[in-house]
Amino acid sequence: MLAVGRLAVGRLGAGQLGLLFIALVTLLSFQGLIGFSANGNGGSGPDWSLLSDTYFRQVLWFSIQQAGLSALLSMILAWPVARAIYYLPELIGRQTFLSLCILCFVMPTLVLITGLVSLLGRSGILTPWLGESWNLYGLNGILLAHIYLNMPFAVRVLVQQMNTIPDSSWKLATQLKFTPWQRLKHIEWPSVKASYLMLFGFIFVLCFNSFAVVLALGGGPKATTLEVAIYQALKYDFNIPEALMLAWTQFLIAGSLFLALTLLGSISWLSADTATRHWVPTLSSTKKACYQTIYYLAWLVLLLPIVALFAGIDLQEISRFSWSSLLEPTAVSIALGLIAAVSATITAYLILQPIRNAYRQRQHRQRIALEWIATHTLVAPAMVLSVGLFIFLLPKIDLDDWGIVFVALLNMVVLVPFAFQQLKPRLFQFDQQYMQLSSSLKLQGFSLLRVEWPFIRPVFVASLALVLILAIGDVAIFSIFGSQDWTTLPWLIYSYAGTYRIAEASIASLLLLALCSLILWAFERFRSHVEH
Repeated sequence: MLAVGRLAVGRLGAGQLGLLFIALVTLLSFQGLIGFSANGNGGSGPDWSLLSDTYFRQVLWFSIQQAGLSALLSMILAWPVARAIYYLPELIGRQTFLSLCILCFVMPTLVLITGLVSLLGRSGILTPWLGESWNLYGLNGILLAHIYLNMPFAVRVLVQQMNTIPDSSWKLATQLKFTPWQRLKHIEWPSVKASYLMLFGFIFVLCFNSFAVVLALGGGPKATTLEVAIYQALKYDFNIPEALMLAWTQFLIAGSLFLALTLLGSISWLSADTATRHWVPTLSSTKKACYQTIYYLAWLVLLLPIVALFAGIDLQEISRFSWSSLLEPTAVSIALGLIAAVSATITAYLILQPIRNAYRQRQHRQRIALEWIATHTLVAPAMVLSVGLFIFLLPKIDLDDWGIVFVALLNMVVLVPFAFQQLKPRLFQFDQQYMQLSSSLKLQGFSLLRVEWPFIRPVFVASLALVLILAIGDVAIFSIFGSQDWTTLPWLIYSYAGTYRIAEASIASLLLLALCSLILWAFERFRSHVEH
């Protein structure tokens, strides 16, 4: 019993060490920037004069504008699609579409960008029908990419929330002869309003921190966000005070909003219960046709950029392509992804132990503080964390030899919030339903873990699949710690696209997409096996 008790204390201590480690990485990253600034010729600390600069205000306004428009349009377009899926459970390919929504949300950004360029770029398939004034680069392309990535995410969440409406509510509405407006007002909207604002804010944060989309599709200084401005200040100008000022601005805005979202709750969507309901409100044939049209249009929109990857490839290019050049980058991407994903998921589980303990002891403020520390890297610019840590470590170790280690480590750190947000609701649900019984039976350590594991296993695997796909698609961290001696598949795609080798970029993108699809398929098969 003493050994079991020690194990319980050990899990709690490991969680506290995990929180300390994540906080330490962020502190060391900013210490690297501040220390370099203090020892250089640029003065010490952030460049506060930037606040009065026209360029800074333009970048800040565009960052907020594109994030707000992206989140708003994603929510508006997701609503009718979610209603179509909810009202018509007999739709062909319904579950496959929901799986496609997962793939779109976690799809490596460079795969989407390559598809959009093939579809809507200067020589794109649809470009001749869009008029001479059409330009993918700028706000147009940024909004399209962000909507493509985040609208499916919103669909999943909204469908999940609407599936919580009890059948009795619809039967009562039928008896009372509710009009469509009354059903929307009294039944549908109350089921989604609690998560609607939180969902909007979460998408806003993701778009506000967007890097690869804006870098590739921004098209110039007029379409630059804080994240890209940080990258440019560090990579091209090496202006540390300016980069630090931009970073603190982004951290303050995104961090404050994310803290507000933490207070509201969390979003669980990957393991959502999207099963068909037993009772469906009766719809007129006109409404059914309308919803079916919306549903199949959504299919078309989500598949077009993927199909467009095949457009720039012919048989001669495939035969000439050196497939062996993809073997090493693919192996490196899988290995780094597995290390980062497994580490992030286990770390998220351990970090939740002191947070669960604070929750059970009703220490609300402590729980909120610990949750913010656990998830703050979601709003910390990955580019700033990478460069800051690079500068901090540069005089201390040989980064040519250790770079691959820090790519995996930083990926793990930035992925912990995603695994955390998936595991938290399930573990809290376990505590609410079974912790009191477990305590009365004096279950601790391995005994408690044997009871807890079957309950959290589906969500644990779901979290692992999510962060694995995200880790495989990393570009920002590799751009700092990567080496010419080894590369990853996303960076190879970036290299092809940067030299206008669109055919090669499309082939590599299809391979990366196939790899992510295989991971997602394996997860869906596992979840289906567990549920049945």
